[in-house]
Amino acid sequence: MRHKRNNVKFGRSKSHREALVSMLVVGLIKAKSIRTSARKAKVARQLAEKLVTVARKGDINARRRASAVLGDEAAVKELFSAIVPMQEGRHGGYTRIVKLGQRAHDGTEMAVLSWVNEPVAKKEAEAPASAEPAEAK
Repeated sequence: MRHKRNNVKFGRSKSHREALVSMLVVGLIKAKSIRTSARKAKVARQLAEKLVTVARKGDINARRRASAVLGDEAAVKELFSAIVPMQEGRHGGYTRIVKLGQRAHDGTEMAVLSWVNEPVAKKEAEAPASAEPAEAK
C-alpha cells in the first residue's frame, strides 16, 4: 500500500533526484524565479519553504543545514541576506507556482516557481463587542 507516500521519483536514483531538487532551489534563490515542469516545481517548493523556515533562525547551525542541502555558498549567502528579510512577517507560503500550460513537444505541464514579494497584510483587530448586553423587550 502507498498510504501517505508523497515522494515523486522522476525516473531517477535517490542521489540524482536530491541533486536535481537542490539545484532547482539554488536556481530559485539566485534568479528569484525558475521555469520548470509543474511536478518538479511542487517538489522544489517543498524544499525551498523548509529552507526558509530553517534560515529564519539565523544562527550558525541554520547556515550549516542550508549549506549541507544546497551545496552552494553563494546561494546560502543570498538566502540569508536577501530571501529571509523579504519574507519577514510571513508564516509560510513563501513561494508561488503559476501554471503556464503544456510544453509543445511533449505536453508536459509547465510552471513558474517564484518567491512571494508582496508585504504581509496585517489583520486589524476587530472592535471588541460592547460589554453591555442587549436589552430584552
